[in-house]
Amino acid sequence: MTAPKLLKVAAAQYPIGEPASLGEWEAKIAAWVAEGAATGADLLVFPEYAAIEQAAALGPAVYGNLTTTLERVAELAEARVAVHVALAAKHGVHILVGSGPAKHDDGRFVNAAQLVTPKGAVGVQEKLIMTPFEHDWGVTAGAPLHVFETAIGKLAILICYDSEFPLLARAAVEAGADAILVPSCTERISGYHRVRTGARARALENTVVTVQSPTVGDAPWSPAVDLNVGAAGIYVPPEHGVSDTGILAEGELNAAQWVFATADLAALRRLRTSGEMRNFGDWPAQPGAEPLRHTVTIVPLI
Repeated sequence: MTAPKLLKVAAAQYPIGEPASLGEWEAKIAAWVAEGAATGADLLVFPEYAAIEQAAALGPAVYGNLTTTLERVAELAEARVAVHVALAAKHGVHILVGSGPAKHDDGRFVNAAQLVTPKGAVGVQEKLIMTPFEHDWGVTAGAPLHVFETAIGKLAILICYDSEFPLLARAAVEAGADAILVPSCTERISGYHRVRTGARARALENTVVTVQSPTVGDAPWSPAVDLNVGAAGIYVPPEHGVSDTGILAEGELNAAQWVFATADLAALRRLRTSGEMRNFGDWPAQPGAEPLRHTVTIVPLI
């Protein structure tokens, strides 16, 4: 397959609401996907823990208890993904589904995001490094790290905190990733800027495009996603002819909106050997640089 030259991507600044029913939640998602597809994007990116919004529809006995939230929202995962699969086919787009809890056979919960294609293929990336809140909540580290080979490019997913660890991104890009998707959920402005800084640094280090999609707005009904701060961003290395700032697009802080940009994947590949700087190629020159420990699994979603 010929490597795609352009990636048209829209990142959601998705507002956590309080749907009264699962039908109301589904209608909201359908409207958001329709609006995102109308930007002309081939890929729509939803944020980390957007799936927790479904708990509101299940009543206070569910959404008021963190453990029960995990259990019940995990039970909805298959149906939730099916909704996005149908919308991806309807609008002819790839969708990174807002992440949520998934339960393993051994009883462990992980934080999982699903990438769906217009042809109905589904890939799953689990979060690899847990935040203190996730440790306290009972969410555990997943595995492995994937690169998804799709018709629109090779995509890796680093869920929120994962984006702050450079060796994860490096392993994905060495395995062929053209873009790194960074769904996020942060309750403070400092948290948003940590993830934003990570996303921008990973773009610089690896000469790729990174896409951050955050939850926004307050949801006082939920102890899990009660406060949400952020802005979506689409980032590349600052390089002449690609972007002087490294920012292809950024949203208005805490607004509910889509943020769209077109990333020139072909130009980014060329920059690795012909750019002003050669960060990707010069990585091994760092003192102490060693072969990477992380195994990356290539998953075809064609």
